[in-house]
Amino acid sequence: MTTLTQDAGLHVPVVTRPAPRRRFPAATCAVLAGTLAVLAFWWFGTPAATGSTPGGALSALGELAGLLASFLVCVQLLLVARVPWFETAVGQDRLVSWHRTLGTTVVLLVLTHVLLMIVGGALLDSLTPWAEVPNALARQPYLWSAVIGTALFVLVGLSSARGARAHLSYEAWFALHLTTYVAIYLAFAHQVVGGTHFVTALLARTVWVLLYAATAGAILTWRVALPLLAHRQHQLRVAAVVPEGRGLTSIWLEGRDVAALAAQGGQFFLVRFLTRGHWGTAHPYSLSMVPTAGHLRFTVGALGDHSSAVPHLRPGTRVLVEGPYGRFTAQRATAPKVLLVAGGAGVGPIRALAEDLLRAGHDLVVLHRAHDAESLALAAEFTPSAALRYVPLPGRRADLGHDPLHPSTLRHLVPDVAERDVFVCGPDGMIAAVVGAARSLGVPAGAIHREELT
Repeated sequence: MTTLTQDAGLHVPVVTRPAPRRRFPAATCAVLAGTLAVLAFWWFGTPAATGSTPGGALSALGELAGLLASFLVCVQLLLVARVPWFETAVGQDRLVSWHRTLGTTVVLLVLTHVLLMIVGGALLDSLTPWAEVPNALARQPYLWSAVIGTALFVLVGLSSARGARAHLSYEAWFALHLTTYVAIYLAFAHQVVGGTHFVTALLARTVWVLLYAATAGAILTWRVALPLLAHRQHQLRVAAVVPEGRGLTSIWLEGRDVAALAAQGGQFFLVRFLTRGHWGTAHPYSLSMVPTAGHLRFTVGALGDHSSAVPHLRPGTRVLVEGPYGRFTAQRATAPKVLLVAGGAGVGPIRALAEDLLRAGHDLVVLHRAHDAESLALAAEFTPSAALRYVPLPGRRADLGHDPLHPSTLRHLVPDVAERDVFVCGPDGMIAAVVGAARSLGVPAGAIHREELT
């Protein structure tokens, strides 16, 4: 069994907490610059006379909505294409958040484009909106395929709404999400062949095609080619499947030159088990120990169909991984003292992170929240020492009669919490409770680091 100990000779450095710096990521600047370029392209490519009539003005605005949607869908795909530059500049958690936000924006822009083009075209052709629809379908090239692509965009957007996600398994949602690529393919020909700004502008059409080609190239490179090359290099396989606490299972992987993955405690991989029932999707699983030269370990909670089937994997199953990703790492700590809070499957990344923090000389307090004592997975690996204090917090609030993560309780358990960085990983409700308690006890926002379970 692997345990956490403080390396000989390590000491807690005497440093002061640096003031948090506000950063404006280069990735944000790139997106804003691209959006402004699209606006300029539309402005200078739209004749002044177009806005002289209501129908012309509405059609022009519809074209703008379509151009912006087309550009932002490329950005949306690049955000989750695992491009290292984006990952380093922003972090995978924020990239996924931006991807979701942009998804809503793209769907709204697409619907706005459709509505304005129908109404604007109806005014220009002196038809009713209902009569304009078949008229446009008859005369505009590739519009039928664009309509099907638009329907798929809307369907994917609706499936990502909070209410719909609660009723869809991850596997079903992911399969539906893949139709986004089909939707883009179906709509693309209409853009470059039927788009007013591209019909007579060879240079603009070429640049637009290159934008989409570059996006496709990035996805194929970092989501397909490089993971396959890494699989060939490391030859990862399931070495063992070990039951941990209630509902948690550790998956040990073995392979060649695993250290070359350069993974850190707190990071995660997208893991695809190459066996029946697992081929179709790759799931994000956090490391539960710092990798060794030949092994990786993930401790997985039964949170969905895929993770619930993980305990039935057989040793020898081949595994394809993408990563590592995430910035929930020891480098984020700004103080010599650190508080780690784990709940449920969040104990995995917290345990791996604790290993790196101890090696860096930090003083640790670990609070481990669980419904009962049997759910305190990996508890035996938090070996108490002069630099590590482990505090299990089993029990439901209704049975305990109090909240173990209430500010008053947290202050009692960790009197110097205001001097510590706080890393928390677990269910959303627990994370919110810890963040609120830490802030009320004087921990700066920049010293609180969270990792949500997906």
